[in-house]
Amino acid sequence: MLFNSWTFWIFFAIVVPIYWLLPFRLQIFFLLAASYLFYGWWDWRFLPLVTFSTVMDFYLGILIASTSSEANKGRYVWLSVVVNLLLLGIFKYYNFFSNELITALNSIGIPASLPVVQVILPVGISFYTFQSMSYIFDIARGVTKPATSFWSFALYVSFFPHLVAGPIMRSGAKGQDALGRGLLKQIETPRVHRSDDFAVGLYYILLGLFKKVVIGDNMAVLVNTIFSRDTSQLTGIECLVGIYAFAWQIYADFSGYSSIAQGVARWMGIDLMDNFKVPYLAISPSDFWRRWHISLSTWLRDYLYIALGGNRGGEYTVLRNLMITMVLGGIWHGANWTFVFWGLYHGALLSIYRLMGWEKVRTLSIIDRSWRIVLMFHLICFGWLLFRAENMQQVGEFLYLMATDWRVTPTATAMLGLIAFYALPLFIFEYWTTSRAKNLLGLTQSPWIARASLYAYAVLMLIVFQAPESHEFIYFQF
Repeated sequence: MLFNSWTFWIFFAIVVPIYWLLPFRLQIFFLLAASYLFYGWWDWRFLPLVTFSTVMDFYLGILIASTSSEANKGRYVWLSVVVNLLLLGIFKYYNFFSNELITALNSIGIPASLPVVQVILPVGISFYTFQSMSYIFDIARGVTKPATSFWSFALYVSFFPHLVAGPIMRSGAKGQDALGRGLLKQIETPRVHRSDDFAVGLYYILLGLFKKVVIGDNMAVLVNTIFSRDTSQLTGIECLVGIYAFAWQIYADFSGYSSIAQGVARWMGIDLMDNFKVPYLAISPSDFWRRWHISLSTWLRDYLYIALGGNRGGEYTVLRNLMITMVLGGIWHGANWTFVFWGLYHGALLSIYRLMGWEKVRTLSIIDRSWRIVLMFHLICFGWLLFRAENMQQVGEFLYLMATDWRVTPTATAMLGLIAFYALPLFIFEYWTTSRAKNLLGLTQSPWIARASLYAYAVLMLIVFQAPESHEFIYFQF
């Protein structure tokens, strides 16, 4: 089910009232059944995969918590890691790596062949796999305790608002913190109606639908127009504008999903973490990753970068850790060389800024902050070219055109106007709300006339300016 479909909202309209009428214990069973129905609606054949990961990590968590032997803890952790990544590898990466291995062997004269696995990529497999693994890591580190029941843990893994595209939530024995580590704790604690649940949930849902339906889907039309054309029919300016359009498409699409997930969960008395914080206001690569896909960037930081040594050791060691983390973060997104180079590129950006000392800047004038934001936005956009391109050949062709052909065409001008029309109001709104309230929820405490005006604008845009066709959320493929 898609958040931007009537099917989902009919499903949700049935689920919510029943959920609140049930006693606490039955709420868990009911939400678990609803979550499995939500996931099975896409393809029921992959429900056993979610169930297997859930059962395995639930019992491994108990074993880790019950043993005092560090060696045994390590074995149980590695068992979880190996099995989860093996499943992820088979469904997501096997054909890519087997094809690359065959190509490499054939290129040096060694005939080789490997069986091709014809499988559909299970939607959201990277998200729920990483979430389940974080539970195991946190128990081993003593950060969290095992779930009080299997059913609570199963709901923690499969809670439908964030199941297929995040955010990747932590378990958390100490409640909800800035990273949203308290999802399991919230599931295990009876929910109560809070006075602002409806207002906050409505805000998140309207904002998310506006981002996805009005901006994301309309930008998708522009992006597909450019990236589906033969480069012989494009100019450099058109390529650049196509990349700008994709920058706003992926942000609106992904952050829109996260926002709707937050709103839906809030109407059920559960808080999900903020996954985005106005990323295109970043002044450096590390600042960008503190604002973009925060649940993944913090996951990579806590469980991979720090495990590799983090900032400990010499400068070479730190740079190595950055590059490994970002390359693996790129591979997490998909089995394609474009994602590998995307990860390499962001690792290089982090390393260069660190070596130049540009990450240490704390106080900036308005002028300095402005040019750093503009520079960072364009550096990010080059990364989006790697992310969106079908292959590295298309990347090279786009770069060549942008370096050699600066003809301004009616297509480029019209596309720039459409980007400004759809995306600029969102950028101004997010800048305004974060600058005055330090978070986007500041609007919910604004005078009712301000909220009513903005909500009316959002609803009007949703009705009048829908894209010609609806698109699946981009991150469903990951």
